[in-house]
Amino acid sequence: MAELAELEDPRTREVNEKHGDDHGVNLSKLRALAKRLKTQQELASRLWETDETAARLLAILICRPKAFERDELDVMLREARTPKVHDWLVNYVVKKNPHSEELRRAWSADPDPVVASAGWALTTERVAKKPEGLDLAGLLDVIEAEMKDAPGCLQWALNHCLAQIGIEHAEYRTRAIDIGERLEVLKDYPTSPGCTSPFAPVWITEMVRRQHDK
Repeated sequence: MAELAELEDPRTREVNEKHGDDHGVNLSKLRALAKRLKTQQELASRLWETDETAARLLAILICRPKAFERDELDVMLREARTPKVHDWLVNYVVKKNPHSEELRRAWSADPDPVVASAGWALTTERVAKKPEGLDLAGLLDVIEAEMKDAPGCLQWALNHCLAQIGIEHAEYRTRAIDIGERLEVLKDYPTSPGCTSPFAPVWITEMVRRQHDK
């Protein structure tokens, strides 16, 4: 904890706080510290218990993802108060855990939009890598009904899933683009030069073009 405190930088914190992350540790330096510590499950648990954002990010980097029980991960996700901790926990830990599919189904239907967004992030992963057994038409039905009025983080996750279905599954591409065009979610999202818009019709079209160019 003393070492993390030494890495704290006010300018980094200022930038991070604009995105809802209350820490000032440069992530490259955090990763270097994790590389030095290597995997330490017990230390990871103790770091998580501090409730400090930088400590929790470090915990995620040095933990053993497959070591967590289902209920442990459920509690941890609900405790993850900041976007970066939430994102890293889902991507670096839950996706590699044997309980990920069970959690995907439970979280997707959770009344808490932040928890539900994690379920949809896991669904998007399956759409891209392991779509067998998924009801893609049914997912599009839910997205069509709920995305327009969903809270920010959940809306973003639903939109990502919509785009992924359109990108990966040609038979649903026209419908995915149509849903995006009618709902207009993230249509006016500011996009930096050289970056792809998160507006699903643009995103789908651009990624499919790139696949064809390969």
